[in-house]
Amino acid sequence: MLATIASFYLVDRAGRRILLLGGGVEIALFQFVVEGLVWNKFGVDGTAISGQSYAILVLLCICQIVIGFAVSWGPLGWRVPIEIFPLEVRPALQRTNVCVNMFFAFIIAQIFLKMLELLKFGLFFFFGGFGIIMNIFLYFFLPETKGIPIEEMSRVWKNHWYWKRFTDDDYELEEKKVQ
Repeated sequence: MLATIASFYLVDRAGRRILLLGGGVEIALFQFVVEGLVWNKFGVDGTAISGQSYAILVLLCICQIVIGFAVSWGPLGWRVPIEIFPLEVRPALQRTNVCVNMFFAFIIAQIFLKMLELLKFGLFFFFGGFGIIMNIFLYFFLPETKGIPIEEMSRVWKNHWYWKRFTDDDYELEEKKVQ
């Protein structure tokens, strides 16, 4: 909870993109660390080595994954889409965002235990790999929107190396006529 509150403070100071990238790196890194710790502990044959301090270390690493998510992907997964959608379609696209988010949360909840059974502690590697994929996507496709008024958001997309091919010049001309 404290990490989410910190996110509210940091988002306008550090920027959305840096928080998402930093959180993604933290999530992926600690997923791999947890996998390494569990692998070391149980080995390939599943024989456990006892030790409470080791368990505490694994728990702290899992807490760090949660903190990384709570300061970045958790709250910004809702905030960034609302900021980047054009005003005219924002309600419809935000509803779509919520539906897609809930759908995939449901899918993950349904398959998690089966994946855990099949992959064992390799599940951390699986999700860590997706952490790397999400960071690569963000790095190349999400421009920083810190300090940009909602009315000027179309300028961000028009200047982006990839998204500019999808922007509508006619829309901007109509915007200028209205002003």
